[in-house]
Amino acid sequence: MTAIPGPLRSMVFRNDDLPALFHHTDAVAVARQREAVNTTRCQLALLVLGTVPAALPWHVRVGESVRLLDCVAVAAYLGVLITTYAAARRKAKSHWQLNRSAAEFIKSNCWRYAVHGSPFDTGTLHPEAVFANRLEEGLQELRKVGWRDPREEMDDEGGGLITASMRELRDKAFTVRKETYIRDRLIEQRRWYRRRQQVSRKGAQVWSGTVAALTLPALVLAVFQTLGTAGSFALTGSLSAAAAACLAWNETRRHHPLVSAHSLVEEDLENMQAAMETTLTERQWAAAVFETERIVSPEHTDWLARHRI
Repeated sequence: MTAIPGPLRSMVFRNDDLPALFHHTDAVAVARQREAVNTTRCQLALLVLGTVPAALPWHVRVGESVRLLDCVAVAAYLGVLITTYAAARRKAKSHWQLNRSAAEFIKSNCWRYAVHGSPFDTGTLHPEAVFANRLEEGLQELRKVGWRDPREEMDDEGGGLITASMRELRDKAFTVRKETYIRDRLIEQRRWYRRRQQVSRKGAQVWSGTVAALTLPALVLAVFQTLGTAGSFALTGSLSAAAAACLAWNETRRHHPLVSAHSLVEEDLENMQAAMETTLTERQWAAAVFETERIVSPEHTDWLARHRI
């Protein structure tokens, strides 16, 4: 954490100022997310590949009975089975979500503690003990559903749950804490949700357009077959499989619901920022920080994505 010259020595608080437990959990979440996404992408690609040999008008034979291109289909479907089995064993998606929840829970409570957010407000007795207890209670709930606590493997490198930067920010005046929280947490989160909204909107447009582009020629070929003006077109099966894979990928990435969810979260954060910068008093500060952290929680975003029409 660095200090900015000025009468109150405003401070910059970044992710680097959070405890090692957050960084370890965040890194695991990123790695498991990459693994889960790549596994799904590979499965869909192999399923589409498996339909291609049957759609091609020519066949390459090895000997009298073995058709080389059909071997490609066999290998593709076998690959799907292998990756599905490996995914069931490794449970990358579950570990990704659990570690992401743990990382965001730790980060949120660290911010609350550092800026006197509820339940670690100014009047709290022994705030460090309250912080440790609250963190352990939340992580215990995650352990119950399968989260692997990495602290035993981290040895002494963790350096504790409360960093020197967190203590330093907590000791600052209210105006410094407020400025730091608005700039380095609230505004940063607004920017993140705005960027993710743009990415999700672009993804939804690309994959929806791809589904339409694949479905249209399949429709044309099906009409020709229905009217009897053309022979059998096995290519329709491959086009349908490719369109289905694109549709499944779009649903897996949840582009459409996340556009709306991220937009709502950004709007709520904009309103909270306006209140914090104008009418909010020090007495209302702890509750306002608690509400802001609730808004940016993954559980809140997921709830919006599931229920927003």
